[in-house]
Amino acid sequence: MPRRPATVPLPSVEEGRVVVPAPLPGAGNWAGAPHAILDDGVFWLSYRLRTKSRGTETVVARSEDGERFATVATIDRVGFGTESFERPCLVRRPQGGWRLYVCCATPRSKHWWIEAIDADEPSELPAGERTVAFPGSTSLAVKDPVVEVSGPGRWRAWVCCHPLTEPGEEDRMTTAYATSADGLSWHWHGEVLRPIPGTWDERGARMTTILSPEPLVVLYDGRASAEENWFEKTGIARRRDGALSPDADGPAATSPHSDGALRYATAVPLSEGGTRFYFEAAGPDGSHDLWTSISF
Repeated sequence: MPRRPATVPLPSVEEGRVVVPAPLPGAGNWAGAPHAILDDGVFWLSYRLRTKSRGTETVVARSEDGERFATVATIDRVGFGTESFERPCLVRRPQGGWRLYVCCATPRSKHWWIEAIDADEPSELPAGERTVAFPGSTSLAVKDPVVEVSGPGRWRAWVCCHPLTEPGEEDRMTTAYATSADGLSWHWHGEVLRPIPGTWDERGARMTTILSPEPLVVLYDGRASAEENWFEKTGIARRRDGALSPDADGPAATSPHSDGALRYATAVPLSEGGTRFYFEAAGPDGSHDLWTSISF
């Protein structure tokens, strides 16, 4: 798919490189669902590894240059009480220490919940203090949070929500917004990003990163059908009339390979200018790798 002129910085396979390869070759094997921050000159990356048996590990890694990462912590689904992991989110707590939000699938169910793990150092997260931050419900699965903290008492989250009210239709997704004083107990403010019927994203819209806080511009994952579940592409949405509204001209970033997936983009503004992206994208053999690229 030809790239259209960018009105905002965008992730790119063509201009990027793989930083974490898929754990195995072939479709169904993924490294990705990343979230990244730049803290005191160090890039911190959290992501999940998946094989055909679903998400097996949540990983935290660090890098001085943004491309060569060393693993700091690994959390295995065995013993965690989950059937699968999805997108994590690592944040620095304003009072000190670290918090990792982990997405967990309830065994033998379409339900997901989000758990927070607190520790003084990232290496201590596997044995950290655990709190269920977003439990979901019998009618709603919650996962893939984008969590930001701007100071004590100022936590914000955008959460992907899957309604569980219609059997066989649980892949549908929207994005809801929540705020918190401590990052553990949350107040919901309702849906802020929805798919648009009859368009490329009519089956789901999952916000993945903020490009500009004011005016608010974000990237999101979208797809047109249930069959495209796991193969989302990246779109642009902007705040219009108080709500996030997707741009009308289709996906802004895709992979040129296999299923075309380019999803879970996370943007890190660079002090020297430009934006470094981390994202999951399809390779020629159908596996998904974790990529990075820089856009100016």
